[in-house]
Amino acid sequence: MTENATASRPPASATSATSATSATSATSATSATSATSATFATFESADGPLAYRDAGPRDARPLVLLHTGFTDHTQFDNLIPELALRHRVIAPDARGHGSSANASKPFRRADDLAALLRHLDLTGPAVLVGVSMGALIAVDTALVHPELVRALVVSGRGIGEPDLTDPWSAAVAEAQSTALATGDIPAWLDAFARWVPGPSRTLADVDPEIVRRVREMALRTLMKHTPDEPDFTVPVADAPRRAKGITVPVLAVNGALDAPGTVATADALIRAVPNGRTVTLDGVAHYTTMEAPEAFARILEAFLREVDAQEG
Repeated sequence: MTENATASRPPASATSATSATSATSATSATSATSATSATFATFESADGPLAYRDAGPRDARPLVLLHTGFTDHTQFDNLIPELALRHRVIAPDARGHGSSANASKPFRRADDLAALLRHLDLTGPAVLVGVSMGALIAVDTALVHPELVRALVVSGRGIGEPDLTDPWSAAVAEAQSTALATGDIPAWLDAFARWVPGPSRTLADVDPEIVRRVREMALRTLMKHTPDEPDFTVPVADAPRRAKGITVPVLAVNGALDAPGTVATADALIRAVPNGRTVTLDGVAHYTTMEAPEAFARILEAFLREVDAQEG
């Protein structure tokens, strides 16, 4: 799957659209309900503004939702309202995605997240919930900024590179690569959307609204970039070997219908850490939080209660 490596290399017909954010340190739009409030804001990082959604009681324990590659924080629209009743939910747009600035110099995504979390007035370390690319960011943050992390929940990725040599994964990767080479945005989006049903279903088998949202988010990300811009993303070194040093509780939530190569990386993380376990969500593939938000939320809340109990 190419979603983590190619966000800065869209098809040639994509045009650059930079974030229209003010140069001030933070701007926000706030909406309030009787139970909580939600803010969409920007944090002025060392390399441009990073956007995030901040919902829930400000004195509640922080819960950070980290989206997949080529998407943005709106991936969690079906989760945030329920979770924000009990937690302070932070849902950032990763650099180069959504409303966050593109990179102009080398950076680590874990450092971006750490800078945001330190900027916010949080009550303590956060539970990081990451899907695919977001799972990689969560793991990397636990490795290089462990003081900021209370627990990890990963879905669709873990540690190491996925083996995408099975026929379905290889065919999707080839379709994406061909579309990139020819500048065919619709064809690239068609190939990318195949990750919604996964290898054992077709697009006709899944909710068309989810497919529409995934395509819409991916197109927005593509249009932020130009074909010739460099990829400034710097990985955290030696993450698979260092993962055994992650001592916080770790939960992997795998989609039963996801590609086996991506699930294997989540399983590898659980084998590596001293305090980890796996839950499998039946009937869903890579986009677990979008296909089964209620089930995912139940699993997440149960895990958070376990974390509370472990902490005494």
